[in-house]
Amino acid sequence: MNRSLFHFAASVQLALAIVMATGCTPTQPFFVNESPDLKHYLDTATSIEYPDVDVQPMPEAIDSLPPLTVGNHDYQYWNLSLEECVSMALNNARFILANGGTSETQQNLAAQFISSQPGQFGSIYDVALQQTTTQSIPLTTDGAGNRLLSRGVQRANQIGGVEDALAEFDAVASGFIDLSTTDRPQNVGAGNSINPQISVAQNTTQQSAISKRLGTGGVATLRQQTIYTRNNSQISSFSRLYPSDYTALLEAQIQHPLARNRGTFVNRIPVMLASMNEDIAIATYEAQVRNLVRNVEVAYWDLYLSYRSVSTATIARDSAQATAQFTKLNLEKGNATIQELSQAVSQYWNQQRRLTAALNGSNLPGDDRFGVYGRERALRELIGLSPTDKRLIRPIDEPTLARVEFDWWESVAQALYLSPELREKKYRIKQGELELALAKNQVLPQVDLSFLYRWVGLGDTLGPPGRGDSFPANGSSALAELTSGDYQEAQVRLDISMPIGLRREHLRIRNAQMTLRIREDNLSDSERLLVSQLSDAVAKVASHYSMMQFAANEWQQSEQEVDARLLEYYKGFRDVNVVLQSQQRRAEAQISYYRALTEYNKSINYVDFLRGTLLANNGITLREGPWNTKAYCDALERARERAAGYQLEYGVTRPGVVRQGPVRDADGAVEVIGFSDNANANTNNELNFLAPGVDDVPEVNQNSLQELPSTGELLTPDPQMPRYVPVPDATNSIEDGSSAIDTLQPPSSVLVPNDAGQSGDQVIQPMSYETPSAIGSGVRSAAKSMKQADLVDPNGAPIPVRRKPIRVQ
Repeated sequence: MNRSLFHFAASVQLALAIVMATGCTPTQPFFVNESPDLKHYLDTATSIEYPDVDVQPMPEAIDSLPPLTVGNHDYQYWNLSLEECVSMALNNARFILANGGTSETQQNLAAQFISSQPGQFGSIYDVALQQTTTQSIPLTTDGAGNRLLSRGVQRANQIGGVEDALAEFDAVASGFIDLSTTDRPQNVGAGNSINPQISVAQNTTQQSAISKRLGTGGVATLRQQTIYTRNNSQISSFSRLYPSDYTALLEAQIQHPLARNRGTFVNRIPVMLASMNEDIAIATYEAQVRNLVRNVEVAYWDLYLSYRSVSTATIARDSAQATAQFTKLNLEKGNATIQELSQAVSQYWNQQRRLTAALNGSNLPGDDRFGVYGRERALRELIGLSPTDKRLIRPIDEPTLARVEFDWWESVAQALYLSPELREKKYRIKQGELELALAKNQVLPQVDLSFLYRWVGLGDTLGPPGRGDSFPANGSSALAELTSGDYQEAQVRLDISMPIGLRREHLRIRNAQMTLRIREDNLSDSERLLVSQLSDAVAKVASHYSMMQFAANEWQQSEQEVDARLLEYYKGFRDVNVVLQSQQRRAEAQISYYRALTEYNKSINYVDFLRGTLLANNGITLREGPWNTKAYCDALERARERAAGYQLEYGVTRPGVVRQGPVRDADGAVEVIGFSDNANANTNNELNFLAPGVDDVPEVNQNSLQELPSTGELLTPDPQMPRYVPVPDATNSIEDGSSAIDTLQPPSSVLVPNDAGQSGDQVIQPMSYETPSAIGSGVRSAAKSMKQADLVDPNGAPIPVRRKPIRVQ
């Protein structure tokens, strides 16, 4: 026996050792038809993958051509008016490339749009999206099929569209079928005929109900039940007459609150909040469309300014080129210096660089970052076109030169009434008033009165309802008993609940009051700041008009200065530096004039933007899209129904009026705001001391944009700029086919009045290194220049600087 136990213990220990040894050794599973290809092996949990979506790129993106830039000027001019650009932008817009608010400038819209979420920028779907927004909470019922109403205060941001709010009053159908069996012993005596010791039963309950929330806050429910029961109770006169029976019930129940949530005033508030949510979405969409129109017009005038910058740079470049050619001629005659020619050539290349930057854009300081090509691409972004399509948009509308003066009181009234931002804030104030009313209603106790009426039918069979036998007759029908109406029951119930102290309810009221006060104060400050913005915009209109007048006068005078300086230079009275500076000032005056002109027009547009008249001035109206035919038929039926009704003499609508009808036009804004009494108020009409005596802008020598040469002509000047090559003495002959500029004679001595009060006239020698003038002649000589530069030889004579004539090719 002991030996057997020993062998058994040894066997157990050996088995445990084997199990422990094999358990610590990892093993790989064996797979049938295993392949060495491990293409499904993954050594990482995450990686950068591409989503599987079926959205094809737009043709404007995939068919876009290489951009227009230096070396690529393959295009044809596409003349567009401002009205055409606005129309194209509105027709092609799916998303509104405009930021919200009333900012005067908006930049980098494309970059912001690419990195934004779909809801950050407005779209044509926003109003419809608000109308179709729904809550995630479904309509629920209790076990009896009665609607369960939501408790607490509903906020405007917790409600979707109007249809979603009206869905709270939809009828809800519910039902169930319950099958159960019973098989259990009971604690009764052995001879009990009513309750046997072993209870065996089969029960089936079927219920269907339809329940609807009423506009007054109550719930109406119509409910039907069928109950089948069968058990093993002994059939006798003391227990059951039949082994099974059917019970048919038909119930009508109405539950109605008597305090909290009672009446149409409270129960219509969520619908009104949802309706105003849609109004806010419409106001937001109107503001976004207005901002888009503003951005298109600003981009249009910016493109116009870029074209004018190119034209001005072209004139400045050509003037510098002509000056350099004349300086070259003087140098050949010995009447100019290499420094002067270098300065003229440098001015040429400077203007050529400015021309290239004005056309292509440049990030260098002082240059336009976009140029004509960049501004045209920005306009294309707004109107929904591809960046390049072998056409170059060229504005054909000229900015207005007319002086525009806005009536201040009328402008303020229009801004306060027509601003979509202020209209949105007023809707939110109205929502806050309704939310406060809901919060106050929650202070009332919850008192619900319920009335139930029931029809009952019993039989050993379920139907049909037309059977004439009544219970307890054999073969009686439960449905027939129910429809006979012989058995009816009623029930009245009153439920009361109320929190002690009402701490949360009072806090809710206080929070609603503070929220309403914040919205009212926000509206007041918004109106104040909007009027401040309008004041600045109106002032900018007058300021830019004055700047335009000053720039036009400056342009005129600079033209005269350039002509006078050139004449003096041709006659040797002035050096080339004076001419080049006058030409530079003329170019700056021209671009200043066009900049002031475009800013003046943009300022007028911004005033209309703030006044709320921008869309109306452009003939733009916002309307909803067409409905289907069934919708119009339903609207006609509802109109006929309302027309056939009787109007109560003392009837009221609760909640009260939340709208004052359709938004009026700009002419009716003054009547609504009530600023008509201030129409004749005293204003400061005195002329400013800086204002010119004539209100009209002086005429300037400007050409149409349609006369602008092609890019090849702009960036390939003819003739080429000169380079230094020593040649024999130049001649003034014109028989050799030389250009007109080569026929200019070298400067000669002229007589001018004696400004120093001396008798007679003063002889002014032309500036030349071959014939230096005297030190005291009043005109800078070569010797004086060399002394100032400390380049004088020991003998005091000026050092010859390239006395040999130079021809520049």
